[in-house]
Amino acid sequence: MERPVATGPYVEGTCKSELEGDVIDALRTVFDPELPISIYDLGLIYVIDIEENGHTYIGMTLTAPGCPVAGEIPKWIRDAIIKVAGVPMVEVEILWDPPWTQDNMSEAAKLDLGMF
Repeated sequence: MERPVATGPYVEGTCKSELEGDVIDALRTVFDPELPISIYDLGLIYVIDIEENGHTYIGMTLTAPGCPVAGEIPKWIRDAIIKVAGVPMVEVEILWDPPWTQDNMSEAAKLDLGMF
């Protein structure tokens, strides 16, 4: 199956199903190890693609290529999403295009970090 092209952070409010909403809720339980912000609200999630059978693909980026936990974050994501009822399999891919910027962050994340 061809994956959607990443154009930037996943846009809040584009949720297509209840299952996708549950996946987003699960993503919000995975936090950046250096910040008290979820990877979802940091804008690290670029693609959420859920097939009819529930198989879920997550395309994500990192705040920096040299992230010391780059190898761990995909596992954290898989562990969180696989607990969602109706998701039998999770694939996580790290994408570098487009690069992450602070503009990717949700307003709530920016507020939490005192950026407003």
